[in-house]
Amino acid sequence: MKRTFVLILIAVAALVLFGVLVHAVLVAAHLSEPTATTVYGATPRRVWATVAVVLGLVGAVIGALVLRRSAGRIGTGNGGMGAIVALVAGLIAALNGALNLAIAKGGPGSGNGVIGGAMALVLGLIAMGLGGLALARSRRSSLEGR
Repeated sequence: MKRTFVLILIAVAALVLFGVLVHAVLVAAHLSEPTATTVYGATPRRVWATVAVVLGLVGAVIGALVLRRSAGRIGTGNGGMGAIVALVAGLIAALNGALNLAIAKGGPGSGNGVIGGAMALVLGLIAMGLGGLALARSRRSSLEGR
């Protein structure tokens, strides 16, 4: 019971931190103010931002799984390939998110995928961090095994 409560509390704290980071990216890009007219539906830039968010999320999940696997004794591999996949997916997501924010001409609701671009940038950086940690850990463990 106590462990479940702690895990829920950690998940809520992570979501709040993620929201704060996305807001900070929007403020830094000077795109935090909503537009006067709201565009509904899928636009090409919203689809682009959504694909980048999904890629960043996949990279973060792979990075977390590889990092967790390298910490324990699950699996037989050293996790180097998974770490590289997380790094590359995070880099692509972060670059696409930053590019989306750079060419956006309006704030949230303008149809430019501004919030998706900010989310992709944050998730891409998280994926790159997790992938880098996992890669460093897998390199260290492969050197110790010699």
